[in-house]
Amino acid sequence: MLGLFPSLRGYRRRWLGRDALAGVTVWAVLVPEALAYATIAGVSPVVGLYAAPAALILYAAFGSSRHLVVGPMAATAALSAAIVGEAAGGSGADLRTAMTAALAVTVGVAALLAGLLRLGFLAGFISEPVLKGFIVGLALTIIAGQLPKLFGVEGASGDFFERIWALIGDLGGISGLTTLVGVGSLLLILVLKRAAPSVPGSLIAVALGIAASAAFDLEDRGVAVVGAIETGPPSFGFPDVSVDDVGALAAGSVGVLLVAFAEGLGAAKSYAVRDHYEVDADRELIGLGAAGLGAGLSSGMVVNGSLSKTAVNWTAGARTQLSGVFVALLTVITLLFLTGLFERLPEAVLAGVVVAAVVELVDIPSLAALYRVFTHRLGRAYGVAARPDFAAAVAAMLGVMVFDTLPGLFIGIGASLLLLLYRSSRPIISELGRLPESGHFAALDRHTDGRGIPGVVVLRVEGGIYFANAERIRSTVRSAAGREGTTAVVIDAETVPFVDVSAVRMLDEVAEELEARGVRFLLAGDVGQVRDVLRTAEARAELRHVYPTVRAAVDAARTGT
Repeated sequence: MLGLFPSLRGYRRRWLGRDALAGVTVWAVLVPEALAYATIAGVSPVVGLYAAPAALILYAAFGSSRHLVVGPMAATAALSAAIVGEAAGGSGADLRTAMTAALAVTVGVAALLAGLLRLGFLAGFISEPVLKGFIVGLALTIIAGQLPKLFGVEGASGDFFERIWALIGDLGGISGLTTLVGVGSLLLILVLKRAAPSVPGSLIAVALGIAASAAFDLEDRGVAVVGAIETGPPSFGFPDVSVDDVGALAAGSVGVLLVAFAEGLGAAKSYAVRDHYEVDADRELIGLGAAGLGAGLSSGMVVNGSLSKTAVNWTAGARTQLSGVFVALLTVITLLFLTGLFERLPEAVLAGVVVAAVVELVDIPSLAALYRVFTHRLGRAYGVAARPDFAAAVAAMLGVMVFDTLPGLFIGIGASLLLLLYRSSRPIISELGRLPESGHFAALDRHTDGRGIPGVVVLRVEGGIYFANAERIRSTVRSAAGREGTTAVVIDAETVPFVDVSAVRMLDEVAEELEARGVRFLLAGDVGQVRDVLRTAEARAELRHVYPTVRAAVDAARTGT
């Protein structure tokens, strides 16, 4: 039985003030960002606020992190827009809003089921480089979608490049006043973020935008504003959609879940390490599922853990999830009494909030760091796949920018898996030589002072030997045996963690072929699994007789014993 509100166990009264202060601080960041992320999802800004209270309280009840803040986020908002847009087609705003809430419910149900089935390992299906490339591409696409609002031009739909090209074509129609309001808000947020990171720059920009709109009648001067926002609590219950609509959302919800879980789990683990406690991946899935259900059943949108708001929560001194409960209560007060204030908010200010929130996700230095992870040995072995993490990240980034969000995610995952298969089919095979001082055997391409053994070629296979790479290893051994004067080939199996039956058959055939050419084929330094498979798969006797060390195998080859 899952205990409720685990972070509140052993609560101490002196923590109350810190949790309350953290709650107020996070609320000041969450409100403008929730409004902005709802616009990314293609629904009314108030939908972002609807999602927050139930999600925050239910995550606090079921999640395992003391500091994680859940709410609408840019990546999942953009995924929501893409999935709902495809499923709803040209339907009206009411159906899009209902389907946005229904997507939150389906993602929540999927997360709950995954958590109850202990599928926390799902986070591993998206590697960190793929997620990084996906988020960079997503952030660039979001920025491209917000720039027209920032400059007061029409803009266009489509991929990143289509939007940028349309913006270039619209430069002649830029609204000077809208640009002043939007770019000014963006600069204010960025400056405050750098100069005074504890100040809620987004909330200040929103407040100033509302004040300026009222004082100077910006709407009458051609500056677009948010417009009417419903005041009061949301409607509760399952969204008004059909079974067919839910079915159309089901497949996309899996992709949203993968992104939401990976991003939230990463944030939760980061701050758990700092405070010396552990988070449970399966419980995080249950917490995410409960939060998603709560958001969807209260007319909200998809939610997930936020790294930026969790950082704010931590910095403000939060000790438990009671800070999230305070955020939820303050958001309810906002819905009941303050939404009318946001009706005169210029859309350019909201665009500035979005751009400021996602621009830090355009992490080009991290992509550059992935590019630098390269060695010449990998280059010789793998060619273009020598930088697999960088290639997978770029594939995900370009996939999002060209083919949209969800296809981009799966393009990145697919590229990562293909590169993994490619690399596994081409293991690094090093030729070993004897070091003059110690007599140890080491790779000749790393140790220039190493000396080959006359008549004996020693090869080290760095990885398992199985059906996918058996032919490459066969080819390498044949090539070594074909050198002039070669009388023996020794395989150093110390770095071979496993073999399969296909590999044993290949080794048998190679040994028979080399024997016919007068060349011995010996194995050295096997590990337990390799020895067991060679024996039970009934390999040739000379293969079952594995020498304990390379030196012993070389000595046997040279003496003919």
